[in-house]
Amino acid sequence: MSPEELRAAIEAAFDYRGDVQLTLRSGEAVEGYLFDRHIGAALEDSYIRLIPRNAREKRNIPCAEIARLELDGRDPAAGKSWEAWVRKYWEKKAAGETGIALHPEALD
Repeated sequence: MSPEELRAAIEAAFDYRGDVQLTLRSGEAVEGYLFDRHIGAALEDSYIRLIPRNAREKRNIPCAEIARLELDGRDPAAGKSWEAWVRKYWEKKAAGETGIALHPEALD
C-alpha cells in the first residue's frame, strides 16, 4: 500500500463506526475500533489509536508499521438512529401495544 493509499484508508477507518482489521509489517493481526489518529508529514511521524476488540486498553500503532488495513463490513450503528428508534415506538403504539417504552437495543 502506498503512503497516500494508507492515509486514505486511515481516514475511511476513522469515519467508520465498526471495527477495523490491521495486519502489521511484523505479521501481527490486530482488530479493534480506531478512535483517533495523528497524521504527520511522513508515515514515520504518524500513528493511530485503537481499542483492541479483546481488550479495553488503548493502543498506539505507528502508521509505518501498518501493512494492510481493512474494514470489517459490519456497521454496529446501522438502523439504530434516534429517528429509527422513535419510528419503532410509534409503530408499536399505533398497533395497540401497551407497556411500550423507548429502551435502547443491545449493541451485540
